[in-house]
Amino acid sequence: MTAQKLIEDMMLSVRDGSITAKLLAYSRLNLLVIDELGYMPVTREQTNLLFQIVSMRYEKGSIILTSNYNFEDWGQIFQDNVVAAAIIDRLIHRAKIFYINGSSYRLKNKLKKGN
Repeated sequence: MTAQKLIEDMMLSVRDGSITAKLLAYSRLNLLVIDELGYMPVTREQTNLLFQIVSMRYEKGSIILTSNYNFEDWGQIFQDNVVAAAIIDRLIHRAKIFYINGSSYRLKNKLKKGN
């Protein structure tokens, strides 16, 4: 799911009092895919929720995360360099990191069609 959808889901759980159950549900998945991190602003409360998910899954479940931002810029995404560093630390420990360069797949196909 997109990072924004995950955050929205977590924020709704905070409001309705089911946050503990929601965190446990996300921690039990074999694989959590978080797409488009950094496209939308993230508040401190949302950052803390993302940290909790990453922390609960640390060394227990895999995470695939996509972002157009380098790790050096994550402090800006999360508005907190310390929490950003803690998230990065947990994500990259024993991780395989893939940097993908090149043209957008969507844009490339659009240009091929001449539109």
